[in-house]
Amino acid sequence: MINLLLARFRQKHRTIAFPKAEPTLPDRFQGVPEIDPARCAKECNACADACPVGAIQTNPLRLDMGRCLFCGACAEACPTGALSFSRDYALSARTREGLMVDGQTREKMQALDAHMLRIFGRSLKLRQVSAGGCNACEADCNVLSTVVFDLGRFGIQFVAGPRHADGLLITGPVTENMRLALEKTYEATPEPRFVIAVGACAISGGPYAGHPEAQDGAAASLPVDLYIPGCPTHPITILDGLLRLLARR
Repeated sequence: MINLLLARFRQKHRTIAFPKAEPTLPDRFQGVPEIDPARCAKECNACADACPVGAIQTNPLRLDMGRCLFCGACAEACPTGALSFSRDYALSARTREGLMVDGQTREKMQALDAHMLRIFGRSLKLRQVSAGGCNACEADCNVLSTVVFDLGRFGIQFVAGPRHADGLLITGPVTENMRLALEKTYEATPEPRFVIAVGACAISGGPYAGHPEAQDGAAASLPVDLYIPGCPTHPITILDGLLRLLARR
């Protein structure tokens, strides 16, 4: 027992201070894209040509964070510096249109309405469904339950089955083999319920968009209430989106 207490004393406090303090992000973290239309060369399509998933359109310059892999290839290809990636981890949006970046000020993400907040504001149970994902977004969701992020301190918890859940958190492009399972999981979740799509695959199909065995994201089968982009989505981005949904940010 003494050894355990000494080990705990040496380890000190391991849980991050977020959201009371800003998080420490890796050097290569790519946040909300920044677009400067004034610097964009109108006849140049270098950024769009460099994008592996067609997330960029030009004339006018516009980037879809729901499709973006945040690889940074577009920023590297841009000869005028009109497109870059910030360190802003707050990527989430309640609507698909809210993920579009065009150089204008983004709308503030809306929390759940007052009725839903009264129900879920202090205790939220989520059933995570991997609908054909590569396990990258799934891993970043799982790590939220560790001592570093400690999702439970906000009253949020991943549960083992849909009948104990308030909503679904979906990753992966929703492959044809997972479509029926996902729909049945949604039906088994008691109302009121909501759906959270995490990662480019769950939002738009990601690199699998247009494949005959993929549904191009959760919205093809279910109504989505929160989009959290990324490839994979950083745990802080996921946590930030969940807290904003619950009006904690």
